Amino acid sequence: MIKTKNLKYCTLLITLLVVTSCKTEKKSTAENKIKVVPVNTDYFIKENLVEEIKKETVSLNGVETLCYIIKTKSQPSEHQMGPWCPRHLEDTKEKTGIWFRDGKVYDVDGHFIAELAEFYEDDKWKLFREDGSVKVTETQEECEGAAKPNVEEEYNNYCVECKPEYYKDQITTYTIPVTPVYQTEANKFGRGAIGVAFNGVNYDPPAPTHAILAAHTIAPLDDHGGHINPHGGYHYHAATGSTKEITQKDNHAPIIGYAIDGFGIFSLSDKNNSKPTDLDECGGHFDDTRGYHYHAGEPGGNQIIKCLHGLSGRSKVKG
Repeated sequence: MIKTKNLKYCTLLITLLVVTSCKTEKKSTAENKIKVVPVNTDYFIKENLVEEIKKETVSLNGVETLCYIIKTKSQPSEHQMGPWCPRHLEDTKEKTGIWFRDGKVYDVDGHFIAELAEFYEDDKWKLFREDGSVKVTETQEECEGAAKPNVEEEYNNYCVECKPEYYKDQITTYTIPVTPVYQTEANKFGRGAIGVAFNGVNYDPPAPTHAILAAHTIAPLDDHGGHINPHGGYHYHAATGSTKEITQKDNHAPIIGYAIDGFGIFSLSDKNNSKPTDLDECGGHFDDTRGYHYHAGEPGGNQIIKCLHGLSGRSKVKG
């Protein structure tokens, strides 16, 4: 009798193991069928490249991965850079850039500068002098004293602006997987760029607004969503539609660049001005045509994408 019971238990256990194994195999097979679209290097503006794009096998997080090595001049060709800071309280938005708060975008005109104490409910804000002129970083030394997390005290209450000519010789090298590898767990950003536009300018992680505002400084973006710092040169914190786009054959939003993991970054809205409603924690989702891909966040959100769902490449700035 005992042997019969043991036999029944063994049969039940084997059945459970087989069923579980089948479920695991089906899940694994489903994951393997996820559509992945390789990086298309033809999308990059060739005039902005320092040299022809190469392929090289490199180690990414311990995984030998075939990658594209993309070296760019890190400056746009589709639009001018700037302006950023107003010089006087009478300056209108045509002479200035933008700032953001709580998902909204604001013109950093003279009126905005004059009302900062009220805007942030802090009477320590005063970026202007008695004659109405605005305190702006006007030299490379001043820019580098203010455009860093620990703002030098003498540049508190300044509008921070770094000029393109200070870092015109910078070259950015991107190492991006030729074919992206989807990972179920989201990854935080490492150091450097989180992606690259087709003009070779990098998409940066969120601007460190806590450090900027703590020193009572403003570091405006231009209307194209970019500004300059000593470490990354010109870079974007927002996608505002100023750069090269590749239109899709369907109604889907156009692709505007690649994340550092090789997955495409697309504009937020499609041709009908509709926005996706099923984005994950990184700002991405799947479809049958593009596989996994990201959509850029709202310009006022200070996040082009929020994290990575692929094996991350890397970037390096030199010059």
